[in-house]
Amino acid sequence: MVVPNYTYLKLKMLGPNGVIMVESMYEHAYDYDIECIEYTEALVEAETLIVDLNWLGSEAPDFKRRVGTFEPMEAIKLVPVDPIGSNDQALRISAILDSK
Repeated sequence: MVVPNYTYLKLKMLGPNGVIMVESMYEHAYDYDIECIEYTEALVEAETLIVDLNWLGSEAPDFKRRVGTFEPMEAIKLVPVDPIGSNDQALRISAILDSK
């Protein structure tokens, strides 16, 4: 059987040769209390962060999903990237824009 006394920061228990008394100081108790509060705050912040990350993960778009092809709203024309070069690379621009 153990009898804690929080007022005097003592813990008394029956031992083989009589009563065993464990004492502490108020500074240690205060330091442990602050450490416990900081640990609890860190746990709450971590749990909140996990919930937020799970929510953001569910809201992220699926980049592998194909909805369809992009179709321009108006007419387009092809303008070569290098007019002098022989490669077939071209840009698609609006037919309303100038070729400059």
